[in-house]
Amino acid sequence: MTRQLTPQRILVVDDEAPMRKLLSSNLNASGYAVLSAADGVEALKLIAEHPFDLLLLDINIPGPNGMQVLEAVRRDTEMPVLVLSGRGRERDKVDALDLGADDYLTKPFGVTELLARVKALLRRVTSGTHGASPPYRHQGLEVDFAARRARVDGVEAPLTRREFEVLTYFARNAGKVLLHRQVLQAVWGGQYGDESDYVWTFVQRIRRKIEPDRAHPRYVLTEPGVGYRMPAPDDGCAHPNAPPSRHERFRASEALGLRDMASTAGIRRVPADN
Repeated sequence: MTRQLTPQRILVVDDEAPMRKLLSSNLNASGYAVLSAADGVEALKLIAEHPFDLLLLDINIPGPNGMQVLEAVRRDTEMPVLVLSGRGRERDKVDALDLGADDYLTKPFGVTELLARVKALLRRVTSGTHGASPPYRHQGLEVDFAARRARVDGVEAPLTRREFEVLTYFARNAGKVLLHRQVLQAVWGGQYGDESDYVWTFVQRIRRKIEPDRAHPRYVLTEPGVGYRMPAPDDGCAHPNAPPSRHERFRASEALGLRDMASTAGIRRVPADN
């Protein structure tokens, strides 16, 4: 594997000087080039002046707050954004993801976990394409893997980089029921598994952009309590896998039973979905 000739650039935005110093020193020690900002005005100025590979963004910053900065960033760039926040409620996470954040880390957190998430986000940016595969097509939807574009009836859907990655994983496994954990680990990385609200949020965002009727989805279908499935492509073959067998459907049903047991034990459930 070819190593990076120049260090990847990260912008750290946090209003607390000790936190900026902690993040910057650990990122520098890991080989990244780091700039920092203490408020939203300074952050947006640096973003306009420098190309960054990743933004670490605290929500509670003065000036334009973190959510406003996130919204502004998403209008102009596909730069990955890792939100850092002391707010741990599920609603706060969903709001940030819905505005376009790629990941959300609740304070306090360990440096090891932070660096793992940074590495995972940057790896997704530099990993390139999955391989040459023909586009997925179904009832007007086309997912062009090589061009990294999705179109509905010939009109391009304005998907973000992360939305396209989620849709690509569904399309490459068309015809198969995918568990929430499978999607998380395939798209976000192996260290993820309990952040089921990530998948739910991104599915809603994708549906807003590709489904003619979100109340009755045609392309990204819900398997209640289990996960999601995309129909096999119009050529009748799953892409690139075969449609789910009876055994696979039994495994999905078995997973549903395990989820019900987990719910009884008090483990957080996935938000309700259409």
